[in-house]
Amino acid sequence: MSSKDKPAKLRSQLWFDNPENREMTALYVERYVNYGLTRDELQSGKPIIAIAQTGSDLSPCNRHHIELAKRIRDGIIANGGVPLEVPVHPIQETGKRPTAMLDRNLAYLSLVESLYGYPLDGVVLTIGCDKTTPALLMAAATVNIPAIAFSVGPMLNGYFRGERTGSGTIVWKARELHAEGKIDDEQFAELVTSSAPSVGYCNTMGTATTMNSLAEALGMQLPGSAAIPAPYRERGQMAYATGKRIVDMVREDLKPSDIMTREAFENVIVTNSALGGSTNAPIHMVAVARHIGVELTNDDWQNLGHHVPLLTNLQPAGTYLGEDFHRAGGVPAVIAELLKANLLPHPGALTANGRSIGENCADRETENPDVIRPISGALMQDAGFLNLKGNLFDSAIMKTSVISDAFRKRYLSNPDDLEAFEGTAVVFDGPEHYNRVIDDPSLGVDENSILVMRGAGPLGYPGGAEVVNMRPPSYLLNKGVSALPCIGDGRQSGTSASPSILNASPEAAAGGGLALLRNGDRIRIDLSKSRVDALVPSEEWAKRAEDLAASGGYQLPASQTPWQKYFRELAEPFAEGMVLRGADEFQRVAQKSVPRDNH
Repeated sequence: MSSKDKPAKLRSQLWFDNPENREMTALYVERYVNYGLTRDELQSGKPIIAIAQTGSDLSPCNRHHIELAKRIRDGIIANGGVPLEVPVHPIQETGKRPTAMLDRNLAYLSLVESLYGYPLDGVVLTIGCDKTTPALLMAAATVNIPAIAFSVGPMLNGYFRGERTGSGTIVWKARELHAEGKIDDEQFAELVTSSAPSVGYCNTMGTATTMNSLAEALGMQLPGSAAIPAPYRERGQMAYATGKRIVDMVREDLKPSDIMTREAFENVIVTNSALGGSTNAPIHMVAVARHIGVELTNDDWQNLGHHVPLLTNLQPAGTYLGEDFHRAGGVPAVIAELLKANLLPHPGALTANGRSIGENCADRETENPDVIRPISGALMQDAGFLNLKGNLFDSAIMKTSVISDAFRKRYLSNPDDLEAFEGTAVVFDGPEHYNRVIDDPSLGVDENSILVMRGAGPLGYPGGAEVVNMRPPSYLLNKGVSALPCIGDGRQSGTSASPSILNASPEAAAGGGLALLRNGDRIRIDLSKSRVDALVPSEEWAKRAEDLAASGGYQLPASQTPWQKYFRELAEPFAEGMVLRGADEFQRVAQKSVPRDNH
């Protein structure tokens, strides 16, 4: 037999074939044969492969994984492995209150325990909806058994009256039309639901498409895996190929720590800028990096990614949708364009198929140069994130690829103060406050206002909600003012085309400067210096801080569940990945120890 046919000692054999403890071996095997597995399957040296299943009725974006898992199983079996489907705590972006972000770390913790404590040699991570991708990558990083990710894929293109409607993105347009009185409630629902014509996640370059694309750029998916629409036959074919590949990864002992290197994360940052990816990406990728032991900061996102051009013409930064992206060549075609211009920093970074990302993508070509642009035809230069700092926060992210011509003309084109502007703060303590008063003319919101949302971060909400993208009041919309500058300590949907200043750390609830801001304060935003500052005298600022501390600090809503309480006690800021304090101390745990027997 070849070494491929007869692998070295497997982790699962400590459960199923341990000659040093035959009594426990018998006990472990006894229960795993009770539904039809054979002793030969468990004890003959076949790799035991987990399929980390995120599909369920609670998670419609990932639900197609229930079917796709069958093809993953086929691939595992065809290559000599034994599949075991493992449930993952459900996360659904549009269904979970108060926010799906609250459960990213809960799903991570759960999967760590499953991968570490059960007889598993490798794992297929079924990713898709926004938070499932980072949660599963974080768990794979922590345990460090061979792992490969497999995307559920985007929905088919949405259409309404012959025009593309992108999931998520159309919601913001519908809100504007509804506020202007141009559509009623029924038309609002009809317009929004037109964007979701099939199984799969958002068909825009929202957080889901971003994170699945970045999982491929990181090297954790097979080439071309991210962009295939969920219903396409190629999605099932890729499931089969992924199942086959994980068995060989176990035989090769190819682990996440071999793939998720500093070089791979630098490739991710550059690719994200070319994609026009979501502002949620830094939070999640910083978290994954911390769990694998790679130092990554928001400064890296600006320093490495800001001067990269936008090549991907997808909503919200462009025109097209997910099917178009796949047909144009997907992630490999984007990376190929970066390679041609020597913009991908590390072409030699290893990927899950055992080859480098450069080898995987160098020969790829865009099939539609209007969807995936060549460097010479980029939609925008300098399309990456800015990491803004000042007396309101130490770090906040701004996505420059969605700065519209109208926004730039109104706020960033003063010849005496280019890339900078000042405005008057209008402060909202949570989205309920905003929704209640935004259309009240007495609030005094005008074209020179800056809308500020606080109390929406990891501690304040809790979990950090996607509520910072705030439309102007209806009376401004009717005057043609479709966007105002927004700042907040919460997040924004990746499907939004607003260049809001987001993820402010520290948040108001943690003593950040946003807690001290008052209506009428002047704020200066200077993108050329990456600064945002409240123009309040330092003595007044210090007095406000003293008064707030004396009153007990920024007030939070009460925790409603045990997990909310524990989360608030342990969650770190957005700028540090919102990981649980101390969790990143546990790395490569499968190599460091073996769990004790249970009887």
